[in-house]
Amino acid sequence: MSILPAMPHDEPPPASVQLLELRVLEGPNRFLTRPAVKLEFGSETPHLAADVAATAGLALRRLHVELDLPAPRVVVRHSTDHRRAAIAFAWRRRTRAQAIAEAAARIALGHAKERVELRSLRSVAPGPQPDLPRPRPPMRVVAVTGTNGKSTTTRLIAHIAADAGLQIGMTNSDGIYLGGELLEAGDWTGFGGAGRVLATPDLDLAVLETARGGILLRGIGYSANDVGVVTNVSADHLGLQGIDTLDELAEVKGTVVRITRRNGWAVLNAEDPRVWAMRRLTRARWYPFSLDPEHPAVEEALDRRGRAAILQQGWLVLLAAGRRPVRLVRAVELPVTFAGLSRYNTANALAAAAAADALGLLPEQIAAGLRSFSQDNAVNPGRLNLYQRRGVLAIVDFAHNEAGLAGLLEVCRTLADIGRGARKGSVRLAVGTAGDRTDEILHNLGVLAGRGADDVVICEKHHYLRGRDLGQMNEILRLGIREGGYSREVEACPTELSAFEALLGRSRAGDVVAVMSHAERAEIFAWLAESGFKPVGHEQLRERLGV
Repeated sequence: MSILPAMPHDEPPPASVQLLELRVLEGPNRFLTRPAVKLEFGSETPHLAADVAATAGLALRRLHVELDLPAPRVVVRHSTDHRRAAIAFAWRRRTRAQAIAEAAARIALGHAKERVELRSLRSVAPGPQPDLPRPRPPMRVVAVTGTNGKSTTTRLIAHIAADAGLQIGMTNSDGIYLGGELLEAGDWTGFGGAGRVLATPDLDLAVLETARGGILLRGIGYSANDVGVVTNVSADHLGLQGIDTLDELAEVKGTVVRITRRNGWAVLNAEDPRVWAMRRLTRARWYPFSLDPEHPAVEEALDRRGRAAILQQGWLVLLAAGRRPVRLVRAVELPVTFAGLSRYNTANALAAAAAADALGLLPEQIAAGLRSFSQDNAVNPGRLNLYQRRGVLAIVDFAHNEAGLAGLLEVCRTLADIGRGARKGSVRLAVGTAGDRTDEILHNLGVLAGRGADDVVICEKHHYLRGRDLGQMNEILRLGIREGGYSREVEACPTELSAFEALLGRSRAGDVVAVMSHAERAEIFAWLAESGFKPVGHEQLRERLGV
């Protein structure tokens, strides 16, 4: 006799409910730390999708039992508006699990009967088992995620470790790197990039940037890491792939530390409440980092025999229970901190130092690596790359969301306020981002631009519209810019480079001109060189700032 209740067939499900997605996740994911199958249902009527998802979950369990398979644990998630509901279960054999999921969806939607589906399922071949790549000893794995700063932090960790003599494999949004050499260009922050690096022999360390999209589309490309780093969680890519809120986004990114080994370390931004809350989800030891040396998370971690990385009296300092504080280096000495101007890059440096310490690198090795990491377009392209010509400063920065733009404008304003002689410079900004942002995010970017810059143009990104109407997108930005207090007409330029050129063409000595560059980095760097702009080195910047 079945141990499960009968399927509720008295009332067919509403026709307005649809199966939005059936996705096979090949690695750890938002729902489970194992490969899983996800079913997502949607309806314009609140709560109907949840009812059908519950029926599908029950069908999944019944089908497994009738097929003499262990009944799976079914994980459920509901959207905040209750118009979508997703369920997921772990799979052991891909073909069979996918077929069972499809059958459960048809049953829940009233498109099939259980007995008919069972007859078909009995003839389905089991299919392959999960095949997550495993690092070859003695290779260790550092995984880095977050909304902002993950690329810089990934590069910093890899640079520190390579500078200390380790053989490194790295993935980031620019490519796959082995031994410091670019193996393949492109965004390799997902499943495939991890597999390529972990399959490489004779590496000591894999440093893997792990992005939201890859986790949602295929899952994480490895079963566990030794150090998991989470830089922050801020508004970006909301409204995509079932992720509408910051809490949901945090759940996705938290997968990285849920699979950190028990004897490993979870390096967490103590100043981001959603990130610090991830300590409750991980088996690993806690390693908070904070610009505030008195942050309560520091003492909490140390009380649990953890560690902490803090900024104390201008120094990057490592703390550990039972160990004297270790002063590494002053923040103003590090190129990545923009001579101390960039608070978010100072936080990235703390995260990288914590990860390197967690790997067992010596303090002097960490300090040396931090000092030698240059902030230029070769080592860290598109991240606060600074140029000058005849007293005008030009900055190329990714700044793809609100947090990134706020940090960029803070740096620009400080540089402009130094001025030349009696005159303070103007901040001129080319603002723009990809189309897969919500109206709210686009509006808020405009508000930040209008409030923080003296001269604003929109730089259009025709190859990154991602289904958006360009005119509508520009109008949302303009409304935000006006709300930020900007009263002049805002022109829209068809490319990032043309927007940058327009602003630089009307600049005077002391002005700071910044472009949010996503699509035309190489073209912008080439144009700057041809136009006589010279990179501003770290020591030049420190001299300008007097630090």
